[in-house]
Amino acid sequence: MSQSHSSSCFSSSSSSPIWLYSYIKLRFFNRIRRFLRSKAGRKRYTPSDHDHHQLAIKDCSRDDAVEVVQGDVLQAMETTKVDCCRGGGDDVAAGLQRAVKRLHFGSGEEKEMAAKEIQSLAKEDVKLRKLVAELGVIPVLVTMASSEVAHRRRVAVAALIELANGTYTNKAIMLESGILSKLPKNTNLLDEPTKLEFSQLLLTLSSLANTPFPLAPSEIVPFIINILESTTSSIDTKQSCLGTLYNLSIVLENAGPLVSNGVVDTFLKLCSTKELSEKALATLGNLVVTLMGKNAMENGPMVPESLIEILTWEDKPKCQELSAYILMILAHQSSAQREKMSKLGIVAVLLEVALLGSPLAQKRALKLLQLFSDERQAKMGPHSGPQTGRIGMGSPVNQRASQEGKKMMKSLVKQSLHKNMEMITRRADAAGESSKLKALVISTSSKSLPY
Repeated sequence: MSQSHSSSCFSSSSSSPIWLYSYIKLRFFNRIRRFLRSKAGRKRYTPSDHDHHQLAIKDCSRDDAVEVVQGDVLQAMETTKVDCCRGGGDDVAAGLQRAVKRLHFGSGEEKEMAAKEIQSLAKEDVKLRKLVAELGVIPVLVTMASSEVAHRRRVAVAALIELANGTYTNKAIMLESGILSKLPKNTNLLDEPTKLEFSQLLLTLSSLANTPFPLAPSEIVPFIINILESTTSSIDTKQSCLGTLYNLSIVLENAGPLVSNGVVDTFLKLCSTKELSEKALATLGNLVVTLMGKNAMENGPMVPESLIEILTWEDKPKCQELSAYILMILAHQSSAQREKMSKLGIVAVLLEVALLGSPLAQKRALKLLQLFSDERQAKMGPHSGPQTGRIGMGSPVNQRASQEGKKMMKSLVKQSLHKNMEMITRRADAAGESSKLKALVISTSSKSLPY
């Protein structure tokens, strides 16, 4: 490219073109990566002409490498015109130089200080966050995240959380650098702040679950389940873990690893905690539409008791909606599940939800009631009860029996509705509302409700 063309590109706007911005940072990143690889001596060569070149690189002094970092950081910042501090661009450049230099070439304590400084810089500006990541700091921070020194590990994870905020590329680099393989194997040895920070980082990374970038749930789920089942984990930590598993459950292909790692049983236990119930139920709702998830729930010892109990939570309408949805899926085409639910008194609970629940909860409750109504009608078909002989369809005896049967059914329905309404009206706040509800049920009886 000619110099005149380059000059016109710089003068056309206050910032350089995107392609030039990316090119310069990529060039710097490749130089640093080549230097670090040669410094670590990871590749072995047989005696050849390449030995002289390799030795020359290894003999490169630390001061020369630092000069490379300082020069390219300044060049990248000048080219991209990063100004996070609104007038403090020189301070930002100096801080960035210092942090990158310490992180790549410093001692353990210097790396900790650099991680803190990078965390602080990453909070300021999205453009700077991307620039810092492309200067090669993420792989170093990922390595620090597996450190045996607890404080060093925490500052690295905190910096990674900030760098991952709002940037798809940075999250992908973290996964590519092996952050999932750095997760602690024994969560019982972690203090609560460390567990919280790891869970927040995984929650951020799990947003990639529904993207083409590979995200292995088999590496994440065991770590998350251990935290959820720990009695020392805080509600905030568990909420972050639930959010991670919810993001994973959106992808149907992840149902297998989730179910095989015991997510269903763990979530059914957590459903009893109101602060955690909504996210747990939402995840179970994603799993119940899969064959493995549905089978695991049907075989769960807490199903359907715990889900029916959640239907009575008047102060948690969203939980009622989600519980009704799961029960609706389980009851569909499963007479065994419907029989279980019926024995546990689900009809009375559904009647209450159908009258007092949110619009969506009412709709789902009515669908469930329709299932039970259809099943009862099927049981009371032409083959039910004692058979005394054939009677013609148009005979007076058959008509009288039909009329008596209808009257009996209406009477039974009214009695059932009255009984359930007495329970409902006791919970109503105003006496006027109770009378309106009673009048509504008496007037509509079996026409408005399917049961």
